Amino acid sequence: MKKIFRMGKNSRIVIGLFFSAVFSVIILYFISFILPPPTLTAERNTLFYDSEGEYLGEERGLESRYWIPLESIPLSIVDATVLTEDQHFYKHYGFDFPRIISAFLTNIKHRSLKEGASTITQQYARNLFLTHEKTWKRKIKEAFYTVRIEMHYSKEEILEGYLNTVYFGHGAYGIEAASRYFFNKEVSQLTLAEGVMLIGIPKGPSYYSPFVNEERAKNRQRHILHLLKKAGKVSDTKYRQAINEEIRYLTKHEHNSISFSPYFQDEALKEAAAILKKEVSEVKTGGYHIYTTLNKKEQRSLETIIRHELANNDELQVGAIAMEANSGAIRALIGGRDYEKSPFNRASQAKRMAGSTFKPFLYYAALEKNFSPTTKLKSERTSFSVDGVSYEPRNFNNYYAEKPITLAQALALSDNVFAVKTHLFLGMEELIKTGELLGFNDLQVLPSLALGAVDVTVKQMADAYSTIASGGKRIEGYTVERIENTKGQIVYERKEKPKQILNEQSAFILTDMLTGMFDPELNGYTQVTGSTIASQLTHSYAGKSGSTDYDSWMIGFSPSLTTALWLGYDKNKKLTSPLDYNYAKRIWGQFMEESHKGKLAEEFPVPSGVVQVNIDPESGLVATEHCPQSRKMYFKAGTEPRVACNLHANKEEIKKQSPKEKQERHGLLKRIFDFLFQ
Repeated sequence: MKKIFRMGKNSRIVIGLFFSAVFSVIILYFISFILPPPTLTAERNTLFYDSEGEYLGEERGLESRYWIPLESIPLSIVDATVLTEDQHFYKHYGFDFPRIISAFLTNIKHRSLKEGASTITQQYARNLFLTHEKTWKRKIKEAFYTVRIEMHYSKEEILEGYLNTVYFGHGAYGIEAASRYFFNKEVSQLTLAEGVMLIGIPKGPSYYSPFVNEERAKNRQRHILHLLKKAGKVSDTKYRQAINEEIRYLTKHEHNSISFSPYFQDEALKEAAAILKKEVSEVKTGGYHIYTTLNKKEQRSLETIIRHELANNDELQVGAIAMEANSGAIRALIGGRDYEKSPFNRASQAKRMAGSTFKPFLYYAALEKNFSPTTKLKSERTSFSVDGVSYEPRNFNNYYAEKPITLAQALALSDNVFAVKTHLFLGMEELIKTGELLGFNDLQVLPSLALGAVDVTVKQMADAYSTIASGGKRIEGYTVERIENTKGQIVYERKEKPKQILNEQSAFILTDMLTGMFDPELNGYTQVTGSTIASQLTHSYAGKSGSTDYDSWMIGFSPSLTTALWLGYDKNKKLTSPLDYNYAKRIWGQFMEESHKGKLAEEFPVPSGVVQVNIDPESGLVATEHCPQSRKMYFKAGTEPRVACNLHANKEEIKKQSPKEKQERHGLLKRIFDFLFQ
């Protein structure tokens, strides 16, 4: 006993340190036991998929992270990780004490912390909760988290977490991120040589990355392959194949071109954030799987056509949306010519003047106020006085019919005078009411509103035209069908059904009139506005073009697909070339035809309550065998014309008409004239 107290001072210090260390370990394990399991979370990339469930793109924070289950990682990668990073991983409880003692003695000798003996669990704890600074304080914290992780999680869970969080350089965290960065492959598709090359990087990402020094990376790969062969994890044959395999890495150019449809992806990200009621930054790093509406084939088609048509004009910008007419699912979206130069989305963010593409909304209001496709107004140069202010709209190139024309023809020819007369006759508030129904707010009571003197987005116009195409159901374009969290649980699935907001009969009659822009039977004092592309169209389409000094529009739909397209310049530059105004129709026509190629012909479904009549386009009366042209038009039942056209009949046949027939025809024309012009 006396000998113990006679021990030297140094011996007592050593014994004190030993018991302190033991006591500290006991306390550490006790605290770890009573505390709940640490949350093993980290930022993860959010992935996007197209309408077929194929990978589309991704969003991330400053770091690229994924999370994949251990069973999806090739066994060779798992084996290589354990052999190179922690050979006793399955035997220890978080710390490899022989390695720690060896490293401790080395660090004491050199008075530094250069020598490390970190296990996979320690590295995982550091990746999740700590910095990589080499201080005693950080080491103590690391030990605390290591014990907690080992106490509450299995070796498989720890290894899975490590492989999903370890840093591979170049902003890539985790094996999946590294696989995509270096090879543009999912980790499950990696060869043995590629996988082992990656496992060599974490020891020193700025030293062993093949993008930094390929020879050094190759030497480390050979070393790890040798370890695998020595441990019996790979055969001699596979070893030789891997050693001799020529690895192809992703080039810088390919890195820049991986993202598909970035404008669409931006919209889907914002929509997902609104759905989840989170900030965009939270969704980016939340590890969500977002299943979108995008159709890659249609997106590529639209991009290709635009690139080809605008090849000789680098400045002209474009915004376009193609969506399912009856649901609003956006199949393709173009926000500009080059996302890298300008991520500003001209399909959803740019507000441009609508021009004549706004006229259909006016004519819907007119149909609701007892107008019909054969209602006539005179097309002539007219000066209107509104609240004491003179307003004189002009037709394109100052062409006028100089006689009454039908509403159907006025829409097909885009007659401005007819539109303003209709607007003023109805009362300017009627167009505002219809516009608000269709999602346009802050409309002003102006006579020029009939001609589209309002700033709108491509998205708003696509929604509104789809509402007409769907028979009056309120359609709002959307990009997100389903969202899953990191556990594969569905946190959102779209189930919304469009609501009826417009009169179905009026919406259909308007749709039929909108097919007139491609119908030469409605040619009058000028050709129908779609005449330049009409001969190229093989399916049933309804649409309307529009233009201002700065904007060129083409919007139209088939029974299944709506496409809205705008072209113009960003910096308030006027469109000067006639070609600038033709691009929109040409692109629209080619895209619609490409999208419908190989599909059965569709016709717009006729609702109950409307009747079809063959009409002479010139007179607006029921066509006879004498009329050189006739067009099928639709009317609300009970409002259809019943008087036969005799504009083209010979005099003898006119004489044969009974006095009652002549009086009936004359009386009807006089009533129409008096009603509209007096």
